[in-house]
Amino acid sequence: MANNLPRLLVRNCNLFADRNNLIGQIGDVTPPVPQEKLEEMRNSGMIKPREVKMGYEKLEFSFKMSGFDPIALKLFGLKPGAENPFMITGALVDEDGTVHSAVLTIRGFLKQADAGTWKPGDMAEADYQVAVNYYKLEIGGEEIYEIDDFDIRVGGVSQYAEIRNAMLV
Repeated sequence: MANNLPRLLVRNCNLFADRNNLIGQIGDVTPPVPQEKLEEMRNSGMIKPREVKMGYEKLEFSFKMSGFDPIALKLFGLKPGAENPFMITGALVDEDGTVHSAVLTIRGFLKQADAGTWKPGDMAEADYQVAVNYYKLEIGGEEIYEIDDFDIRVGGVSQYAEIRNAMLV
């Protein structure tokens, strides 16, 4: 009988910012969300509109910290063209106890460093937003997505190789 117990549940996670391990410092992380860019069209002879794929929306991710950490703050305001590496790691655990690793490799720049609200007796929470230029998701060592400005690979297969070949690039 197949094991129908819940699988790949995120049990814990960590963030490395510019190669600095921030274990115990991160409140939560919102990974990049790949999203198709769609346009609605209805040409002559069509009885209804349809959505057509026009590429992808920009990627971003965010993280929150309870501390006002200089490591994270120094990633903001760097000169144009400067990117920082980020890596989100996760422990995905099946209900049968099997543990899998999730690794999100990201390059981008910190576009917002919000210090939040400071109030005596309450925990402050700083909110950071990152513009993502490169994103790769691996689960258990298997490549799921790899996305940059020119291609998206799904399961290791380029989705734009034919288009790039047609453009002679």
